[in-house]
Amino acid sequence: MDNKIIIVGAGLCGSLLALRMAMKGYSVVMYERRPDMRKSRVNAGRSINLALSDRGLLALELAGIKDDVLPLIIPMHGRMIHSLDGGNHLVNYSGRPGEWINSISRGGLNKLLLEKAEATGKVQVFFDTECTSASLDSGTIELKHTQTGTHFSDTGEVIFGTDGAGSAIRNAMLEQSARFRFDFSIKYQTTGYKELEIPANADGTFRMEKNALHIWPRSGFMMIALPNLDGSFTVTLFLPLDGDNSFEKLKTEEEIRNFFTQNFPSAYDQMPDLMADFHANPTSSLGTVKCYPWQINGKFLLLGDAAHAVVPFYGQGMNASFEDVTELDKLITTYGGNWQEILPAFQEQRKVNADAIADLAVENEIEMRAATADPVFLLKRKIELALEQKYPDYFSKYSMVTFREDLPYSYAMQKGRAQDRVLMDYAATLTDFESFDEGLALELVRKIEM
Repeated sequence: MDNKIIIVGAGLCGSLLALRMAMKGYSVVMYERRPDMRKSRVNAGRSINLALSDRGLLALELAGIKDDVLPLIIPMHGRMIHSLDGGNHLVNYSGRPGEWINSISRGGLNKLLLEKAEATGKVQVFFDTECTSASLDSGTIELKHTQTGTHFSDTGEVIFGTDGAGSAIRNAMLEQSARFRFDFSIKYQTTGYKELEIPANADGTFRMEKNALHIWPRSGFMMIALPNLDGSFTVTLFLPLDGDNSFEKLKTEEEIRNFFTQNFPSAYDQMPDLMADFHANPTSSLGTVKCYPWQINGKFLLLGDAAHAVVPFYGQGMNASFEDVTELDKLITTYGGNWQEILPAFQEQRKVNADAIADLAVENEIEMRAATADPVFLLKRKIELALEQKYPDYFSKYSMVTFREDLPYSYAMQKGRAQDRVLMDYAATLTDFESFDEGLALELVRKIEM
């Protein structure tokens, strides 16, 4: 058992963690309840497209695979806003050159991480193997092979729960919540989502601008689309689960057709398989998971969605999970591999930042579905981009979260919110962008004390 660690969950976070732990000399055993996605088609429900940004790229660089990932991504330089009348305009993510986010396939990235982890020779992955319980005192987990029904146990020096929002390791902590003073909450959004598709043209080309994240903001709901390498776009409809303009009201083909032609006419014309996709793909819920503590007895630690699942509206779920690996890596070096010190330090450091990005993600839903169609908000964004273009020390809230991997999420949230307040107030006093006073705007944000 010397230097043997166990990872429960072979998704993105678990696979990256396994790779990095192997690089640091640990023997890793990883258990995954699903089949091997490289050998069979895994029906794990539909998944919102992933946006890879600087925090995630830093973790991939640490693991030595950034160059392997780059062929899998499509840069998205800004939001392409689609209005109801069919017009569109691009709002850049940053006023600085070289700052953008990237569309990437969850499955493609997961497969690459698994292959790289196994290639170290120090990682064993067992698929179709479900964790059924955990002994938090002994560092032992109980497992079941889903195909044969065989039960067995395993023990490691430390056990990481990277098994997602429905984590079995977290459930074991929850079962003894009184003993460990374990707090857990999941807050569901009234909004649900359904994944659809805009296919490529017959010649494989894109039907819309390739290098953009497309948004159709409609106040109480919205639709987004991210590009794929095959020329298609993964489309996600975010809509209330019930009430007026909701999934509840979209049952018949006539209801679906009327809803799309009235609210997304330009997209509807590009979606020949809409009806089939709408009926075939599930309507899924969105929720934020918060819990504490993340570690028990210096033997168990939750990371990624198991510790802090967030809604997708800031595009930081994967990036935050990858940043977990980066920060854990630093602490392993700091404390010389002493898990009794590493695990408490990790949760103390990361909890405040995980809560920050969770709250920011909820807030950003309103920005995406409503504010992106608000003239004052759009004027504020123009001001932010102008300041970023000219002043190296100015970063908008979005830029601090997305492109400043050196800044904690909690700092980006606090300073970003303060900047948003003063610039929105200032933008509301203007008649147009040409009347904006660059010096005054800069003075307003520089007065903010942190």
